[in-house]
Amino acid sequence: MSDTAYSYKLYNRSDFNAFWALFTDNLVNLLILSGVCQFVFQMPAEIVFGRIVPGAAVAILAGVVVYTLMAKWVANKQGKDVTALPYGISTPVMFVYLFGVIGPIFWATGDSLLAWQVGIGAGFMGGIVAAFGAIVGPFLKRITPRAGMLGTLCGIALVFIGSVPLATVFEHPLIGFTSLLFILWGLIGRFRLPGNLPAGLVAIAVGTVIAIFLGQSSFNTDGIGFYAPIPYFGDMLIGIQYLFANPELFLVLIPVQIYNFIETMNNVESAEAAGDSYPVAVCQVTDGAGTMIGALFGSPFPTTVYIGHPAYKRMDARAGYIIGVAMVIAAAAFLGFLSFLAGLIPIAAAAPVLVFVAVSLITNTGYAVKPAHMAAVSFAILPHISNFLITKWGSLMNALRNTGVEGLPGLGDGDLTAALLMEGAHYEGHLALSQGAIITGLVWGAIAADVIDGRFKQAGGFAIAAAVMSSVGIIHSYTLQMPQLDGITIGYLIIGAFMLIYPMIAPKEDLEHRIIVPDEPDLLDDDSPALDVR
Repeated sequence: MSDTAYSYKLYNRSDFNAFWALFTDNLVNLLILSGVCQFVFQMPAEIVFGRIVPGAAVAILAGVVVYTLMAKWVANKQGKDVTALPYGISTPVMFVYLFGVIGPIFWATGDSLLAWQVGIGAGFMGGIVAAFGAIVGPFLKRITPRAGMLGTLCGIALVFIGSVPLATVFEHPLIGFTSLLFILWGLIGRFRLPGNLPAGLVAIAVGTVIAIFLGQSSFNTDGIGFYAPIPYFGDMLIGIQYLFANPELFLVLIPVQIYNFIETMNNVESAEAAGDSYPVAVCQVTDGAGTMIGALFGSPFPTTVYIGHPAYKRMDARAGYIIGVAMVIAAAAFLGFLSFLAGLIPIAAAAPVLVFVAVSLITNTGYAVKPAHMAAVSFAILPHISNFLITKWGSLMNALRNTGVEGLPGLGDGDLTAALLMEGAHYEGHLALSQGAIITGLVWGAIAADVIDGRFKQAGGFAIAAAVMSSVGIIHSYTLQMPQLDGITIGYLIIGAFMLIYPMIAPKEDLEHRIIVPDEPDLLDDDSPALDVR
């Protein structure tokens, strides 16, 4: 660190390019949640665009203020330019709140107002749980191998942030391919565009122009107006009271908020791998506080440090890009432009930007972990594929019902499960892996990385921790439960016991010399002995 005072510039020319990537991510989330609330849960526009969207904007503004100041503090401390952490509504948790909290209330009561009230009550209580992650976050970050933390993010990036938007591109190829072309050229190939225009802006603009000519874009100004953000303390209290009267809803909230603070921890680790070190505990408190502020102002949806910091780091962004996103999102929310943008910008034009974020994160992970740990990264990805399959199988069943097919069994029906197994679709196994996939991926990535490094005690510790989480339903279960000794829990105990006991009785030479595996590249640096037996 330099002895002289360091001056951190909040804005850089590259922030303009990074702005479009992060803006697209936030915009897509807002478009999805507003569409589901309005058309699936029958919430009136007054609640969706007058309360939820402005509340989400307030939460984003509050968090961006903190993360901008944090970037300035870290830059001054390290004596070099840093990229501020991206921030917004947590995409996976948003879906859990939509279909695990708000949806069940609406379907049970038919009351969209109550569903919103319970949503913001759940958001506030969930923010408290997320903030408490700061107590254990630094410890978890210290003991968890980077391959486990980044690997489980790669799983999310691969299946949800990368493959789903790419499918949208192929559904609308004239729009999507043209936008993807500029992402390939300017962000992946990193070649200049005429006038040094930002590739993200060009991609969205060109895709939107094509959509207008194809009649797939519209100009709808009906929702434009002023929507002042105001606190809804009374409504939030009604929602919290409903939660305590129906405590089974906490069985959804607690696991998903554990997921949320681990997601923050993983994303902070991703930033550190890219060269920017942020205090994980402060970030977890900020995300929890942002979620609570958003809930007070009408948004049920948790906020978090976003996946994808390495992509913005590669663009040489500073803090200007998150400031710009917060200001534009706030203006669009408070002035009612979100509904206008929803009609104007086709998803296929914005999707390639998300594909780039996913590809960049996976690529950066390959550089951030040692080659031998790529096996651990691969382990951490696998549960997310199961999560993707379960999600899409559920979507398929819902689609069949919506088209009028009657007498369909539900997913999990014994006969259907047996029939799926006959077709090679292992529903029960994928279901178990999908529940708490981010934690499961982290655990298996950590176990694999620790075994590779010969840290058997730490590998055993992660297996025992997984057994505890499995027994109470944090992973591999829909809901929390009283501790039980099922097959998966016993399996974790077997692995943990082996890792802790066998190295103490194994022949010394078996732990000091690695073996050659046929047809596999030898990625180990040397023939060094296991660390736990030195």
